[in-house]
Amino acid sequence: MFTYTINKDCELKLLEPRHAERLFLLTEQSREKLREWLSWVDFTQTVSNSEDFINSTLKQFSNNDGFQAGIWYKGELAGVVGLHKIDWSNKSTSIGYWLGERYQGKGLMTESCKAVIDYCFNELNLYRIEIHVATENMKSIAIPEKLSFQKEGCIRGAEWLYDKYVDHYIYGLIRDDCHSTDFRRS
Repeated sequence: MFTYTINKDCELKLLEPRHAERLFLLTEQSREKLREWLSWVDFTQTVSNSEDFINSTLKQFSNNDGFQAGIWYKGELAGVVGLHKIDWSNKSTSIGYWLGERYQGKGLMTESCKAVIDYCFNELNLYRIEIHVATENMKSIAIPEKLSFQKEGCIRGAEWLYDKYVDHYIYGLIRDDCHSTDFRRS
């Protein structure tokens, strides 16, 4: 199983079916804020929905097509970070993430994404990583900008969010943009 220690208070671990209740509770506690930018929130109405998500992510991992990891902060599930899929022929992927409302502002997501980048470049030997983010989601935009991603463009009408289309910025980071140790664990 995938585990990545970030520091004494924070680690990434693959989500397992036994985490479904915690994941659902975290979603429920942050539902209003999450719904602003994530289209899946209204489809998560029961613990069973969270368990189905976890099972699909374990299948993703077993198919060597990326992963979804829980962000564990001081033993509590704080959010999720992972890879949407891996394009092995082009050695590229994209990162997705969300954090429970009460865990925001602690630098957890920046450090979690940094860990995923390290894993992608130094363990999976990928060449390119993207982050797609709604153009008005300032908290989410801050992550790739802190991590030296380049803003490469804007996709208009990229995602239907409940009652409107939103545009997405595309941020990219390639191995050549950084030293192999830039994202290594310290």
